[in-house]
Amino acid sequence: MRAPSSIFVPNTNSGAQLPWYTIYPTIQEFSPEIGAHTYEQWLRSQGTDDAVSLYLHIPFCRSMCWYCGFPTSITRRDTLITDYLAMLREEIRLVAEQVPQALSVGDVHFGGGSPTIMPSADFLSLMELLRGRFALERGATIAIEVDPRTFTTDMAEALEREGVNRASVGVQSFDPVVQKAINRIQSEAQVMTAVENLRLYGVRRINFDLMFGLPNQTVQSCLESAMLAIAMRPDRLAVFGYSHVPSFRKNQRLIDTAALPDIAARAEQASAMADTLVAAGYLQIGLDHFALPDDELAIAQRAGRLRRNSLGYSAETCPTVIGLGASAIGRCGDGYVQNDLTQTCYNRHIASGRLATSRGYRLTTEDRVRAAIIEQLMCYLEADISAICTAQGFDQTHLVSSAKQLEILAEDGIVEFDNGLVRVRYECRSALRHVAAAFDAYLGRQPSRLANGGP
Repeated sequence: MRAPSSIFVPNTNSGAQLPWYTIYPTIQEFSPEIGAHTYEQWLRSQGTDDAVSLYLHIPFCRSMCWYCGFPTSITRRDTLITDYLAMLREEIRLVAEQVPQALSVGDVHFGGGSPTIMPSADFLSLMELLRGRFALERGATIAIEVDPRTFTTDMAEALEREGVNRASVGVQSFDPVVQKAINRIQSEAQVMTAVENLRLYGVRRINFDLMFGLPNQTVQSCLESAMLAIAMRPDRLAVFGYSHVPSFRKNQRLIDTAALPDIAARAEQASAMADTLVAAGYLQIGLDHFALPDDELAIAQRAGRLRRNSLGYSAETCPTVIGLGASAIGRCGDGYVQNDLTQTCYNRHIASGRLATSRGYRLTTEDRVRAAIIEQLMCYLEADISAICTAQGFDQTHLVSSAKQLEILAEDGIVEFDNGLVRVRYECRSALRHVAAAFDAYLGRQPSRLANGGP
């Protein structure tokens, strides 16, 4: 079905920075009571029958993008990266030693920062260690985020050698006016060269990241960026709305607030980009992803296997995520863990021979029920509350009665609720986070969360 071209702005507090609900509960509920000792226990009880995912955080860039909301360090010296990678390798050893036998790994994701700025020899060494400490499945997805401004042929060759089969290319916008306003100058030719080199060296599955709501961005510039991206035919695209939270991210204070589009303009930009991508043959996945019909996300959505985790949408079904590196988030069967946010503290923990877990969260039955509902909504625009509650032995009446916002959303024509099934109208998918928030038991308890826009 085509997404309608009409612009929809929900009759709610649209200016609030709601969580993206990549995980639930969100990190604002994490507590230092869940630390390294708890994580060790969870790892030791980890079953070895099911595959896990590995996420490795490489928090370095050559220059600061002013829109960025992720913890990263700016460096021109490879020695800082190499020193950090030494600690990362030690953490891999510490984690692997907690489990009785090598864990099977279904997918590996290198995120950042800009992980492709690490020296290619260090990347090869890191992959060798992963293969030695874990059992990477044949056909495992190995994905990496790519900055086209610094991507080299040496790194492309290293990716091919290690079997990297998916790359996510940071584009954001092709408009030079917008690029200047966010301090990320990169030409169309640079992006094209990066894509060509990836494909030349065997990385066939390409993702693009685009954004709307950036300073000086217009509907026309959004459309032009979308068309240029389509011409390079990535397998999938993520189209994110910029979240301006300068109180939390100092680099965002360099952005001219007066140049930011208002709520209606953001909605028009998002709608125009969605219509353009769908018209070009991409299927809309969940809230903000688009994929060609033969991409894993599209296949997973059709098969009912689409998932949402700390990295966004995923076709993988690995319930356990091992997060490695400063600030990395992981999930075991009992809950979530996060490493220390700062590299200094992370390095100190690892150098002392202990895991760097600084906080986490132990899931309750109610958390699992709400998380399942939110995930289904974010993936499929509907959730069978009755089925989810029955499977968990949870009282549906209590859950629905606590979701007061649902009544307002129903009155506004955003959702339909019938016999335990909540369905978001297709043309109202821009309000998806508002619907998910109706099932967030913690949101109203901490108003400061609205300013953070966390996972």
